[in-house]
Amino acid sequence: MNEKEQEAYIAYLKNRKSSTKTNYYVESLKEMKNIKASTNKKPKLLLHACCIVCACWPLEFLHEVFDVTIMYNNSNIWPASEYDMRLSDMKRYLDERWHGEIKLVIEPYNYDAFDQKLLAKRKDDPEGWLRCFSCYTERMNAAFAYADENGYDYFTTVMTFSRQKDSQKLNEIGRSLQQKYSHTKYFYSDFKKGNGQQHSTEISDAYCLYRQDYCGCKYSYDSRKKDKCDS
Repeated sequence: MNEKEQEAYIAYLKNRKSSTKTNYYVESLKEMKNIKASTNKKPKLLLHACCIVCACWPLEFLHEVFDVTIMYNNSNIWPASEYDMRLSDMKRYLDERWHGEIKLVIEPYNYDAFDQKLLAKRKDDPEGWLRCFSCYTERMNAAFAYADENGYDYFTTVMTFSRQKDSQKLNEIGRSLQQKYSHTKYFYSDFKKGNGQQHSTEISDAYCLYRQDYCGCKYSYDSRKKDKCDS
């Protein structure tokens, strides 16, 4: 990072600690309450999911109100064996818990193209900074476009479940993308709140779900490996 970017990064980290944040968990509850009051039919929601550990609780949370479809759109994941492992565990869980009730859309996987287009350009960024923001935006935009083209009423992502990801930033990205699409509405969320982490742990233990220890790309893998060596 150059000096200007370093200053921006420091300012961003300070802002993350600010108490003046939108409570997107409360916003999600309000939206769901309004939906239940206005219709007896479940709106269709496309849920972008990076892994089943992050998706298992959001599915439970959303299912009462929405007809949920999961999109597995994750060319950021490295290596291919990791991508396949996460997808396999997602399929297993959906079969064992939901018995075909939750549909799954799988987008083509191409890590090399994704890396060249976005990630490699900012390979030296710290985790949770501009490289990650571009990755979130790319995958969310592709899923949002699919949702709009295929008549979904809502779109959202499970990434707000992760304690390592900035829910404020993810919802800002969702709000910005919303302007591009005429039909599908962005569903604001913070799935980690409302004891989301505890619920996920209980589900993960009950179904023996695979828990990875890094976000997805090679750079996050290398960063995690370095942290382990330094600790």
